[in-house]
Amino acid sequence: MRVRLLGSIDVLVDGVPRAVPGRRLKAVLAALALQPGQVVSTDGLIDIVWGDAKAPTTATVQSHMSHLRRILGDRGVILARSPGYLLGIDGEATDVEAATRLFDEGTREADIAGRETLLQAAVALWRGRPLADLAGLNWFDLYAHHLDELHLKTRHALADARLALGRHVQLIPELEGLIRQHPHHEQSYGQLMLAQYRAGRQADALATYQRLRRILDDDLGLAPTPSLRDLESAILLQDPALALPAPPIVAGGRGVVPAQLPAAVNGFVGRSPELSTLDSLAAGDVTAATVVAVISGTAGIGKTALAVYWAHRVRDRFPDGQLYVNLRGFDPAGPPMPAAEAVRGFLDALGVPPQGIPATPDAQIGLYRSVLAGRRVLVVLDNARNAEQVRPLLPGSPGCVAVVTSRDQLAPLMATHGAVPVYPDLLGPQEAHELLGERIGLGRTAAEPEAVAELITRCARLPLALTVTAARARASRALPLAALAEELRDADNVLDALRAGDASTDLRVVFSSSVHALAAGTARLFRLLGLHPGPEVTVAAAASLGDLPVARCRAALTELAGAQLLTEHRPGRYTLHDLLRAYARDQVHALHPDSERQAAVRRLVDHYLHSAHRAFQLAYGPPKISLPAARSGVEPQEHADRQAALRWLTAERAVLPAIAELAAGTAGCEEQAWRIAATMTGNLCYANYWPDWVAAQRRALEVARRVGDRLGQAYTHLGLGRTRYWLGHQHDAAVEIKAAAQAFAEIGDPAGQGQVAGMLGALAAERGAHRDALAHGEDALAYFRAANDPNGQAYALNNLGWIHATQGRPEPALAGCREALDLFRATGDRPGKAATLDSLGYAYQSMGRHDRAVGYYMAAIELFRDIGNHYDAAEILTRLGDSHSAAGAPEAARAAWTTALGLGTELGHPDVEHVRRRLRDLG
Repeated sequence: MRVRLLGSIDVLVDGVPRAVPGRRLKAVLAALALQPGQVVSTDGLIDIVWGDAKAPTTATVQSHMSHLRRILGDRGVILARSPGYLLGIDGEATDVEAATRLFDEGTREADIAGRETLLQAAVALWRGRPLADLAGLNWFDLYAHHLDELHLKTRHALADARLALGRHVQLIPELEGLIRQHPHHEQSYGQLMLAQYRAGRQADALATYQRLRRILDDDLGLAPTPSLRDLESAILLQDPALALPAPPIVAGGRGVVPAQLPAAVNGFVGRSPELSTLDSLAAGDVTAATVVAVISGTAGIGKTALAVYWAHRVRDRFPDGQLYVNLRGFDPAGPPMPAAEAVRGFLDALGVPPQGIPATPDAQIGLYRSVLAGRRVLVVLDNARNAEQVRPLLPGSPGCVAVVTSRDQLAPLMATHGAVPVYPDLLGPQEAHELLGERIGLGRTAAEPEAVAELITRCARLPLALTVTAARARASRALPLAALAEELRDADNVLDALRAGDASTDLRVVFSSSVHALAAGTARLFRLLGLHPGPEVTVAAAASLGDLPVARCRAALTELAGAQLLTEHRPGRYTLHDLLRAYARDQVHALHPDSERQAAVRRLVDHYLHSAHRAFQLAYGPPKISLPAARSGVEPQEHADRQAALRWLTAERAVLPAIAELAAGTAGCEEQAWRIAATMTGNLCYANYWPDWVAAQRRALEVARRVGDRLGQAYTHLGLGRTRYWLGHQHDAAVEIKAAAQAFAEIGDPAGQGQVAGMLGALAAERGAHRDALAHGEDALAYFRAANDPNGQAYALNNLGWIHATQGRPEPALAGCREALDLFRATGDRPGKAATLDSLGYAYQSMGRHDRAVGYYMAAIELFRDIGNHYDAAEILTRLGDSHSAAGAPEAARAAWTTALGLGTELGHPDVEHVRRRLRDLG
């Protein structure tokens, strides 16, 4: 167990951080931990923690101690020792003790490399401002100042070690950052001047001295110390004493053979297609031009892991060495590395002495390429920001291979250098399972397959998220995987549950660095996309959400796709994986006020409502409801023709129920909630999504009741009744239809009453009450005539014709259906026309006229399929088979019933057992 104080205060138990809640508890723990092995008196503890505040009772202090013991998981870790308490942890109880020991040992270590290792370990213990949670408490502020000084001394000692090791190029950005934090600290300036000079940047070193001189004079009225003035003079004179000995040159004069690859990746799985592409590049003609591969993908997808794993696998093919640099293109801690700095680092790695490095960047690039000429070197350029950063680092002669990783697609490199793109995607389910097995242990994953499957789902198959989850599981071996899966499932924000304790694996930090690289308007659109329920969004929907012209929105979506924050998985349709959506949602709630979010959601809902209304009208005919005008900023989807409208409706099957739910939960969208449900309820190609629509309609009904919208209640009850009827729940359907009847009667809506009467007729026919069915049908016709609704009249006439046909009265059935067909042709209602063709087929079938019946059935099936309504097509195929069977054509019947069974099973049709029985009887 270790108490961590060099940053936010927490406790590591078995390597896993354990949070300490509350400022007072943290202060009590820190006061004990900062005085290890000492008894802290109760009075002293009260003075440190409570200060000038009202002094607590002894019982309060005891309560704090009991609470801390529970958090630490060991009741013996805080001991009561007169006159107070003692933190009883063996060894180095705190990171402060560890950092102090490492600093002392590091400054005494004679071996320079060993010194660097110890001091680097000490620096790594700082996670931010020491005792950050206790700022403002006097005792802790004084102690934090002491720890700040220790941190600065450790960093300076580490910089001295690295200067002695010749790591001056890599040290420069770190020292520049140190100066920004401590602008008056002369030691940092001296180290930076020496590093710049040894890197061949004499002018920069002199400019650094002048900067210090001005700052000290302006701020403090002082001059630099004599040692700094002496260093400036030595740099002006290019004193040989300032230079390190030249690095050794290997036999043959070919220079140092660099081996800069990071450690090989453990537990790497999958990526066979990507590795095959890279293998083919490395095995290519060494006399050809430099080969360049760009591994591009979203944050956390595993680009670096792929590049490093492959580089180690093929390192033997590059006998002249492997160069590696992290270009920090999307580093949240600082700006991208300048290409010139990376070139100087490569020259250093290749054994070029500082005095041999030219002064100008162009000359340095030329020297870099000259050194690589005729050599077989692998160059790995990791985490590039853009093509401009990469170009100077690409070798210029045959034989070398450059592999670039970036969140940007780096398309210019493909145009100018023939770069080969490699796009790693989310891991497949089996690959994700293998990754967890490799990292957690095959025994644990085999023992809890359901938990493993849920972990994979919650991590969205993103390699970084899976790796973090595996690390948590490995650190808590006693924790069942099911408990970890439950934690991810129940977390208010899955990104919180997927934190591992450092910036490189914190998904929020990783994603934010991609978003910060975007233009401001594009970043805003990305955040607003977190309000979209998914799974995909069109350009017009995104434009409505962001209140943007379509052209500007398309450009922003293209930028997001180029930054790998979205995927255009079909032309004009964009997706973002679940964890990116969670991050966008997190950010839009953090950075945008309620008013802006609600306005965006209202525009989005309006977009889908008006787009669906237009699509329904084009695909099927007149919608049953009218709409108010769309809000300002809404861009409804333009449908070029009926087929385009059908494609849109089909593509949005999963989105529209979610939009209806979203509308129901958003102030100002109450009316849109039921209107979306009412518009889409008549779209029978949505059969697989009826349970979703039931949920959406129920939410719409709740909202309509809450705001007193009686028309909304009427249409929602009607929609629920229809959906229940199609799902085969006749009793529930009747309850909803009766509620709709009462509502439509109260508001005096004859068209609505006509629809209700039609449904009552269908329910009566279903239970065999044909006289009631006819009466309801006549009522429906009367209501629609009163409403002057020819389309409604056509539906009523067809329903009456169907009932007559089922009762063996073909003549009135044919007359009513023919009149309905004429009306449907006039109104352009294609579903109504198809249903009437089916009724005519059934009437002729009841007369024994199977040839005529088959013709009408085939026409109805073709029309229903054309409009995407496979549910009714399956039902008519059953009747078509019946006609074929009655006409003595068993094979034709078998074909029709087999097709009907397939469609019905796929759509969950309640009559599939009847079809299966027909086929069984046929043999």
